[in-house]
Amino acid sequence: MTDAPPPRRVLPVLVLAQFAGTSLWFAVNAVMPDLQRELGWPVSAVGTLTSALQLGFILGTLVFALLAIADRFSPRRVFLLCSLAGALCTVGAWWMVREFTALLFWRMATGFFLAGIYPVGMKIAAQWFSKGLGAALGLLIGALVLGSASAHALRGLSGALPWPSVMLGVAALAACGGLLLYVLLPDPPLPLHAPVRRSALEWRALGALWTDWRVRASVLGYFGHMWELYTLWVLVPLILATRLDGAPLSLAAFAVLGVGAVGCVGGGWIAQRVGSARVATVQLAASGLCCLLAPWFMDASAGWFAAWLLLWGMTVSGDSPQFSALTARNAPPQAVGSVLTLTNSIGFAISIVSIELFLSLLPHYPLATLLPWLGLGPALGLLAMRPLLNEQERPRHY
Repeated sequence: MTDAPPPRRVLPVLVLAQFAGTSLWFAVNAVMPDLQRELGWPVSAVGTLTSALQLGFILGTLVFALLAIADRFSPRRVFLLCSLAGALCTVGAWWMVREFTALLFWRMATGFFLAGIYPVGMKIAAQWFSKGLGAALGLLIGALVLGSASAHALRGLSGALPWPSVMLGVAALAACGGLLLYVLLPDPPLPLHAPVRRSALEWRALGALWTDWRVRASVLGYFGHMWELYTLWVLVPLILATRLDGAPLSLAAFAVLGVGAVGCVGGGWIAQRVGSARVATVQLAASGLCCLLAPWFMDASAGWFAAWLLLWGMTVSGDSPQFSALTARNAPPQAVGSVLTLTNSIGFAISIVSIELFLSLLPHYPLATLLPWLGLGPALGLLAMRPLLNEQERPRHY
């Protein structure tokens, strides 16, 4: 990346495109209450569909990483094609939604193409912002959080809106996001000292996940974060269902998930002053504490219950941009896209294990008993992050 600041439109376009593209993530989850009533599906169906999407994302990230897609081809073209493909998969899910096996396939395919949206968006941000990457990724992943929660908001604000309209609306939004980024965002300029674009994956560079202690620390911290994040997002409607139902539940779910954008953006702003490692560590510790305090707050007054969930929603997402910023900053420059993508792949594999484990235990144990065990991931992540706390962060040049 050159020293010249990027055009002003770069960050707003990235943020809007990421918001639109990642709206695909929970398009089906938001309409699950309707589908369960209409088709008689069990409560566990939402976990199975979420895991299918996560599995598709894992397969996609593995393919993208092993073929070095984001490092060999124009990231904005990759983003466009995957946004359009993900939108088509959501249309397919709408078309065959009554066949659960077919719906699983379409959600898995959607997850595959999300691998060309979420990590590739981070790759584009890393190319444009050699300085202030934590703040840029804070906005970008904040947009991802809002995008993921947007289907809940659409459902809550349009109680009479048929569930097919929600799914098709999300598909259209994702397609518009890909077109917006491709049309309005140029490829970033390359500096004179930039490495030559590779035609194949450099295994030694990808091995930095394990061989470089800085990369390893941020990656392991991210893995602890992923044990908690998506399982909580799946469980939030169930937690809220102990007190709410209908449109109020959908709006509350959007608030709890969406407030994570505040944690992402605020954390990015603070990271410019104290560093990404400190911000990620504090937020990971706070979300882990929310896990441990769940037995008390599940039975607390409405005010304390709401405050607990909002704090948890804010911090469980807010550390994610800083983990990505640390990994992008310290990864080999010629393999940043592949390192980020493979890291996402492993992290989402961990999330599948966590989701399936907690949902399998849910019929046998109350939520208040299970939720503290989500804190296991943050605890291990905090241990992994300790070496980075005293390390002065260095800017990465592209």
